[in-house]
Amino acid sequence: MTAQAGICAEPNLHAHYLMFEIRPHRFEAVRAALAEIPALWQGLRQDYPDAAFSGVVAVGNEAWDELYPGARPAELMPFPAQQQGQRIAPETPFDLFFQLRADRLDVAYIAVQRVMALLAGKVELQEERQGFRYLDGRDMTGFVDGTENPQGDDRAEVALVGEGRFADGSYLHVQRYRHKMTRWQKLAVKAQEDIYGRTKSDNIEYESARKAPTAHTRRTSLKDAAGNGMEILRQSMPWGTAAAQGLVFVSCCHTPLHFTRMLENMYQPDDAGHFDHLTLFTQAETGAAFFAPSEEWLAMQGDL
Repeated sequence: MTAQAGICAEPNLHAHYLMFEIRPHRFEAVRAALAEIPALWQGLRQDYPDAAFSGVVAVGNEAWDELYPGARPAELMPFPAQQQGQRIAPETPFDLFFQLRADRLDVAYIAVQRVMALLAGKVELQEERQGFRYLDGRDMTGFVDGTENPQGDDRAEVALVGEGRFADGSYLHVQRYRHKMTRWQKLAVKAQEDIYGRTKSDNIEYESARKAPTAHTRRTSLKDAAGNGMEILRQSMPWGTAAAQGLVFVSCCHTPLHFTRMLENMYQPDDAGHFDHLTLFTQAETGAAFFAPSEEWLAMQGDL
């Protein structure tokens, strides 16, 4: 099988994220349109070889069975919404998710136009966000984003299903966060560093003994019962306007369990009442679960 290139792609300078709902009685037409996606991705790479374009389309949990009724990824399930008082990570389901990334903003937008033309009359655009590289790969909070991402061949091992009909597919979880920038910027740099568990300017992670039990890097660095790291591959990018800033968070993994555990550990207090204090300074406004199948699955319309 061939994974969609955008799942394991290295970071880009620009991105467009699109969320759609499929119109009633148009699922068959959408399935046929998605069969053209691998050729669309290839055409963009060939037309603009200097842009390092990569694309991903993923199908939402609620739409999968009607779009591909013949088989379902074994672990595809609803987004694991969280709520603890005013700290909320909601579920906002969408039928389709597109991630369109390039090192040229114009090429990313050309990709948007081609996707919109392909799906015209079949879907309704529900959410659109433009992402961009901020400084040297930092979040709008000023801290380097994705520091713990797997590198090299490990990216595919973490992100892609290993075998079966859904080999080289990936479970995606997508959230749009809006940062509470005014509140965050009132903090001293040392207080910000303690919340993350690493230094701001030179991106050095604290030693474990120095990390507070509420530090983001402690709450999201998890191991399973066998002691193996529960990793995800992040394909996140900042977004911003004159009035608001935040992060489009994209998790890719061979299982949804790793992301679910991380999100629970961020929001749910442990026995001592500790939770991820970064959640006091950013608000998740969307949350949806998807599966991004292989190019062969798309091209064959699930008939594998």
